[in-house]
Amino acid sequence: MPGRLSGVTVVIGREEPGALAELLAAEGATMLHVPLIATADPADGGAALRTELRRLSGYDWLAVTSVPGADRVGEAAARTPGVRLAAVGTATAERLGSLARRPVDLVPRTQTARALATELVARAAGRERVLVAAADRSEGHLATGLRAGGMSVTTVTAYRTVLRPPSADTIEQILTEADAVLLTSGSTALSWADAPGAEDFEGLIVAIGPSTAAAAERSGVPIAAVAAEHSLQGLVRTLADVVTGSG
Repeated sequence: MPGRLSGVTVVIGREEPGALAELLAAEGATMLHVPLIATADPADGGAALRTELRRLSGYDWLAVTSVPGADRVGEAAARTPGVRLAAVGTATAERLGSLARRPVDLVPRTQTARALATELVARAAGRERVLVAAADRSEGHLATGLRAGGMSVTTVTAYRTVLRPPSADTIEQILTEADAVLLTSGSTALSWADAPGAEDFEGLIVAIGPSTAAAAERSGVPIAAVAAEHSLQGLVRTLADVVTGSG
């Protein structure tokens, strides 16, 4: 039986298509991979992160909000079995758990930084110490929520997110071939907004969650839908619902 996205060409803006490409393929979509962002070392070359990871055993929790963050702390987590692990979403948790060689202790039911903060505070016993490994462009919702809940928080920049707006030729290809663009982070939204000609796209633009949608809309990018479940699975499901009129 054809998938619900058969005949639909979808732009993936993530640096690595990964699991999102697999989910789209399962629904029959044709994919156009246009990396809108790239990750790079922090401005200090990762010195601050290395310092905190060397003393990771002094923390009760290690929290990450993205797959690139998990990549940069996973080995240290594997060497520190006593620290509990928290991740904002399923894809991040899978990567972190794989690198740490043990299950992640907490993934929030609603996959947002605010929800992770709420659930982690509820799980904590008193003023526990949390190391948050974040991107340089992080909005800080996780650390803010944890501090508001009485936890001791250290935030360290794990990586930089570099915007890679598509070239004019790539935008022309998108305008000609694509039916939908999927935005998986605020950074991908900003990069798309910075691309000359992107404003002429008449297809669907779907955001993975409310913070991504807000970043897009602040930049003048019209959002057709926001995933009800803020995950890659939810993003693909929402796109299929919109395309088939079943949402």
